[in-house]
Amino acid sequence: MPRTEGDTWDLATSVGATATMVAAARAIATKADQPLIDDPFAEPLVRAVGVDFLTRWAAGEITGEDVDVEGTSWGLQHMPAAMAARTRYFDQFFADAAAAGIRQAVILASGLDARAYRLDWPADMTVYEIDQPDVIAFKTRTLGDLGAAPKAELRTVAIDLREDWPAALTAAGFDPSAPSAWIAEGLFGYLPPEAQDRLLDTVTDLAAPGSRLGSEAVPSQPPGSLDEAREKMRTATQKWREHGFDLDFTELTFDGERNDVDAYLAGRGWTSTGTPMGELLVANGFPRIPQDGDDDVTMNGVVYYTSIKQ
Repeated sequence: MPRTEGDTWDLATSVGATATMVAAARAIATKADQPLIDDPFAEPLVRAVGVDFLTRWAAGEITGEDVDVEGTSWGLQHMPAAMAARTRYFDQFFADAAAAGIRQAVILASGLDARAYRLDWPADMTVYEIDQPDVIAFKTRTLGDLGAAPKAELRTVAIDLREDWPAALTAAGFDPSAPSAWIAEGLFGYLPPEAQDRLLDTVTDLAAPGSRLGSEAVPSQPPGSLDEAREKMRTATQKWREHGFDLDFTELTFDGERNDVDAYLAGRGWTSTGTPMGELLVANGFPRIPQDGDDDVTMNGVVYYTSIKQ
């Protein structure tokens, strides 16, 4: 069913299942011979969600090569490297922010992100995680059952980003007058274009000078290429459905022309530095994701930005 602005989901369905898929990719990346990241909570969280296909993938019982269409440039086989590089990027973003003296971190749509539990934060750091109440409750309960404890002061903000989350964030203790570090990881593509702008406006309003924003920007696709892109995606996931995982990625995002994140933030007092996914992969010792001509279905078109508010 196509997305609507008021739709709902859990960690096993719709957009929520993509958070579980990303956690499964982090679990695989963690078990690599020379791992770029270390996320010991990823696989237990995936198991707790209970999507059999993703649990078997995270455990190594099936591989991307087993379930991807041969020759595809969009599929599971490329995800562990891509998610390792992406995770490392945002891990380093927070490390750099902390080194600059920032002591408030905000994770937007935190999903199964376990950074509050696995990163070495300064003793006086406060981490705010914002997500839907059921997601926050599930992760808190599951990590508690594992005996995990946050390595910073963790304040969860259980609210949908479509509601008045700024009021909930400030009620949790966030101080708009002090510099803060924010990440929007794997989020913008699941927002309508106008909601992306509203989010950036709201972060701008809440961020004191010296604040930082790490974000993952997805490219706009020309209207004529959308149908072709959708068909490539359906073909690429055909064998996933044969293995019991029927998630139609073509219905998870919102169409429409998006503002360029760099330019949009520049008009609101931010200075940004962008790194395309291909460059990020190579910088971390991975090959670029294969791309078919001007195919925008792969993650090659994604750009990672670190923005600083002046």
